[in-house]
Order: sequence, then C-alpha cells, then structure tokens
Amino acid sequence: MDRLSKRETGVEKRKGKGKESEREKIITLQKGKRGIMQIVFGRTGIVVLFLLLQALILLVGFGLLRPYIVVLFGGYAVFGLIIAIIIINREENPAFQIAWLIPVLLIPFFGGLFYLFVQSQLGHRILHRRMSVLIDETRKYAQQKNSVTLELVEKNPAEWRLAQYAFSQGDFPVYDNTGVKYFPLGEDKFEEMLIQLEKAEKFIFLEYFIVEEGYMWGRVLEVLQRKASQGVEVRMMYDGMCSLMLLPYGYPSQLESLGIRCKMFSPIRPALSTMQNHRDHRKILVIDGKVAFTGGVNLADEYINRKVRFGHWKDTAIMVEGEAVRSFTMMFLQMWNITEKEEDYGKYLDVDVRAKMPTSCGYVMPYGDSPVDNENLAENIYLDIINRAVKYVHIMTPYLILDQELIRALTFAAKRGVDVTIIMPHIPDKKYAFALAKTYYPGLIRAGVNIFEYTPGFMHAKVFTSDDERAVVGTVNLDYRSLYLHFECGVYLYQVPEIAEIEKDVQETLTKCQRVTLVDCKREKLWIKIYGRVLRLFAPLM
Repeated sequence: MDRLSKRETGVEKRKGKGKESEREKIITLQKGKRGIMQIVFGRTGIVVLFLLLQALILLVGFGLLRPYIVVLFGGYAVFGLIIAIIIINREENPAFQIAWLIPVLLIPFFGGLFYLFVQSQLGHRILHRRMSVLIDETRKYAQQKNSVTLELVEKNPAEWRLAQYAFSQGDFPVYDNTGVKYFPLGEDKFEEMLIQLEKAEKFIFLEYFIVEEGYMWGRVLEVLQRKASQGVEVRMMYDGMCSLMLLPYGYPSQLESLGIRCKMFSPIRPALSTMQNHRDHRKILVIDGKVAFTGGVNLADEYINRKVRFGHWKDTAIMVEGEAVRSFTMMFLQMWNITEKEEDYGKYLDVDVRAKMPTSCGYVMPYGDSPVDNENLAENIYLDIINRAVKYVHIMTPYLILDQELIRALTFAAKRGVDVTIIMPHIPDKKYAFALAKTYYPGLIRAGVNIFEYTPGFMHAKVFTSDDERAVVGTVNLDYRSLYLHFECGVYLYQVPEIAEIEKDVQETLTKCQRVTLVDCKREKLWIKIYGRVLRLFAPLM
C-alpha cells in the first residue's frame, strides 16, 4: 500500500462509523468502468445499432433506384447543380462549402438529399430561438461599466473596439475589480478547486464536457454531497457524449439521490440529427458567484496525471475572482435553462464582490461561443490577437485544423516579423487529427511560423499569449469543431499581471519540446501524408 492509500485509510478510520454509509454510497458511484459487453449490449450498443440501421435504410432506398439510373442520370445532374448553386451562395465559411460540394458533385442525388436533410434540421433553429430568449432574459445583468469603457478608449482604442464587439455580439462585458490565478497543470487546478469548493456557502455550478468515474471525480463528488447536505445548492451538467462510454445513462438520477441537481446536455439519441454535433465542450465551475474556473481540465484522472494515456498530460486552467465571475454564472444558467422554464436569475447574478477585489488588476473578459448564433466570436478573438500582435503570439493547442482565415492571419503575422510559435502534442490522442494537423505544418513553417511538439506527451492546453499584455485561457481548440460546432468558453485578459505567469509557462514548456522542421515534414511516412491530405478534404465536417 502506497503512502497515499495509507493516508486515505487513516482518514477514513478517524471519520468514524457514523459516516461510513454515506461514503459507501459515493464509492458505489465510483466503481470501475463498464465492461465491453455492457457497452456493446447496453444503451451505447443500441444507439449505434439504430444509427447504422437508419444509414442502411437510406442506402437500400438509393439502391432500389439503380435500375432507373440511366433515366434519372440527367435529373441527378441538374439536381446536383441546383444544390451546388445553393451551397455557393450561402453565407458561410468557404471551407464548409467546399466540403459539401465534393459529395454533391460526386454523387449528386445522394449528396444533395443529404445536404438538404442536414440543412432542414429543426433542432438547430429551435435551439437558436431558445438561446436568444435566454440571452434576453439575462441581458440586464450583463451591463458594461462606463468607467471601464472610458479607460479602454483612453488606453487603447483597439482594445475598446474588441470589447465593444464582444459586448454587442454576445453580451460579454469587460471587467476590472477581478483577480486572476493561472494553473500550468491540471493537478494545480484540482488542488485549488478542492480548496474553493470547501468554502462554498450558497451555490456550486459545474458544467463539464467529460466526467469519468475515478479519483478526481470521486474527491469532488464527496465534497459536493457534503455541501449539498449542508444546504448549499449544487447543480451539475455534463455533455451527453459521456453517456456512451464513461457514465451510465441514468447517472443524473444517481446524483439526484445525493442531493445534487444534475442533467445531461443533449443526450445522444438513436436518431440521425445534426444537433448531435453541437456538444457542450465548456469546463466551468462557479462557487457562490465569487470564484470561477475554466480551461482545458475535465473531471477525469488523465487530466491530473493519475492515469497515463498519452504520456504526460499537459493542461492549463484559470481561476477568476471578483466581478468577472458574473459572466460565467450567466453562461451556466443560460445553458442550464435551455430545458427549463423559470429561473430566479437575480439570486445568482446580483452578487456584490467589489469590496473584496483590488481596483488595479487589469481587464478581464470571460466569453462564450455558441454554434447556433451565426457569430464566430471565439475565432474572431483569436484573429484579433494574431492580427494586432507586434512582438509575438505564442499558442498552445492540442489540434491544428485551420480555416483560411487563421492560415492567412498566422502566416501574415510571421511574414511581418512577429514571433509566431505553436506548441502541439508529440503523442496525440487522435491519430487522424494529428495526421491532418501535419498537413498544415509545411506551409506554416515556410511562412516563418515556429512549430514545436511537446515531447513528454499530450498537449491539451488552449492558450494564447501576445506582447506581454494580452492572453486567452479557455476551452477553444484550433479546429473546426471548437470554432464552429461546439459550445465553448474562455477568458480574455488585457494588462493583467498574471499574463507574465502564463507566458512563463509557455517558455518553460518550450524547453520540453522539439522543433518541427521542413526536413521533418519531408521525412514523414508516405501513408501519413496521403491519409492527412485526404482527410483535409472533409476537415470542416470532422
């Protein structure tokens, strides 16, 4: 038995028999993963089976039309041409247009019908309308302070314009009176997270993409149950993708039995629908409206390196304390109430924290991004940082699947003398995504972009720093899924002292990286080059 196990055993003995039943109830929820047979013959297997059956029915239907292929060929071509004209004239990213044109022109009838099927999904429009209502309901709590506006206009008009954009498009104010603490590893965030959870007096809100049974979630769950028993309101929301592999489908009801309100966002259902592409990729923890966390760290053991999957897991997180927490509280309540009818917003958003915070800590802007509002807010913030960089832009990201806007911004910044450095994983979690990312390496390197790979393992951080005065820490990857299809969030920092710590972490991380050169790109295995280039045709849909 190692030291940790001995220490935990000693703590349990000191707690006494009175609490054993409560702890056993929690531990019951933590017992190992479901076996492969449970997955295959459980709900996950049923979902996959129904999806395959629906796809098979579509294929059989098209197969029945084959005897009439000669007669219908002309109609197919005309139909495909009409769909192609519709696609070209839509106001969307050209990469998505190209990705759709390929199947439409290769297999006009099937490709065209599939495109119409995707575009006619009612769920997207329903979600858009519901989110618009929720934003209207919370708008009065998202007011931009005039004093902050005047300060930004005087200090840097470009910063004020960015702030004005984020506020007008997403109701995300810029705050002063906010403390910031950066965590260069998931372990560091986890330690502080437990400390802050113990201080909770009124409410705890958690919104995570991944929750997996194990040590990390077990420790958090123990605190949550205890706080709930003390009268603290606890709400937990996680993405429905977890129900496929990581958690039982009925897990929310199990947490409800512990006094924790819980729900899945968009549970995976056995039906073909584009809505199932819109995942809640956010990682948000709000405590009493006074403290909030975000970043790349989910609630699973690999994020704190207690379980090794792809070497050392490099992740980051950030804690904000003070006025800016209100935006995170608001984002959580908006997502929670997609399926609710009534909410007392003032109870959670009218939290006065100004007296406890310093007045000279720079400017903090938490923000969210939605796939249903037709505004690429997260990408535009990244583009603004790149385009206004004078000395450097340093980026840590697990994926590199870029649209033309980002390619142009990164290469132009490098060509005008800005130090553009991107840190990627050396051990990937998804080989197809890594092969696809490598197709961008040669063009970026030729333009002067520096690309490094984190040799100890997997890089999962989502960090931007620039010119010692701007930074972003959040959940937004440099890929199409994060930038266009997922619900995401982040924190934009301007002239915040903690930016120095973020850049220090970037520099320390670089000492554990190897540079990727054009020679390395040429030496890449041929099959990886071919595989990556084929995938690039469909990158926007991945």
